Amino acid sequence: MPPIQDTLPFEDLPEVPTVSPWCQRWREGRHAWAHVRDGGFDARRYTVDVIPDEEPAKKFVLAHHYSGSYPAATVQFGMYNIADGERQLCGVAVFGVPVSTAVLTKPLPELRPFTESLVCSRFVLLDECPGNSESWFLAKCLNRLLDRGIRGVVSFADPVPRRTASGVLVMPGHVDTIYAATNAVYASRATARTVKLLPDGTVFHERAAQKIRRQEQGHQYAEAQLIALGAPAPRAGCDPAVWLRDALAAVGARNVRHRGAHRFVWRLGRNRREREQIRLGLPAHRPYPKPADPEPIGF
Repeated sequence: MPPIQDTLPFEDLPEVPTVSPWCQRWREGRHAWAHVRDGGFDARRYTVDVIPDEEPAKKFVLAHHYSGSYPAATVQFGMYNIADGERQLCGVAVFGVPVSTAVLTKPLPELRPFTESLVCSRFVLLDECPGNSESWFLAKCLNRLLDRGIRGVVSFADPVPRRTASGVLVMPGHVDTIYAATNAVYASRATARTVKLLPDGTVFHERAAQKIRRQEQGHQYAEAQLIALGAPAPRAGCDPAVWLRDALAAVGARNVRHRGAHRFVWRLGRNRREREQIRLGLPAHRPYPKPADPEPIGF
């Protein structure tokens, strides 16, 4: 049987510069900015703890992060404002399991994935948090992970802005302020690919598409996501791949050419020697990427 042809329109989106003195903040899915020169961060006003029950972290991320989704988590940390004598959750960092093991083993080939290495999949602070909050919060998280036996963390910064079909900006693109501030290793870009952007500005991930095509566990959730946007429900006996193609076209999805997110790696240890003993599977690049990549990538 020939492959099902994708009929969605293609779109090239400009990237944002990846180094900036601005720090990204969020509230109810809307972004804001805090400038590092404004400072104002006082560590005495905050504390960081593991969130043992996933539900509060998930609720916070779903309420405030632009993605509107919660990833497979191994551990989640909360940043709390304790200045008024109460613990008010103002930030969440989620570390867990990537879609593919290679996400971890490619940059950190000698660490056991999931037990010695994790991916940082969500990191969100409210707009009330002052500049420099995120580097302090992240440093606390990395120290806690080291206590748990984690020796390496991988994270990605996506420089491509996200807009709804009507042009409303929902994500301005990630800047790399936090990575430079915490001495992460820049390990080049992830693989260039085509991503499917839904009308609300969120990405319909290839893993969700595969679940539908193969009718794997979780395909109902992925199908419901498209049905909620206006796709017809699949008929009994229909080809799932054909339904997916038609559903994506029906909701007005777009193909976006993506040059690959910027990949960053933290090697964890009590001192510099311990950190440098962890071998990288990818070349470390310096300096950090600054301007947007002007070169088109062929697909």
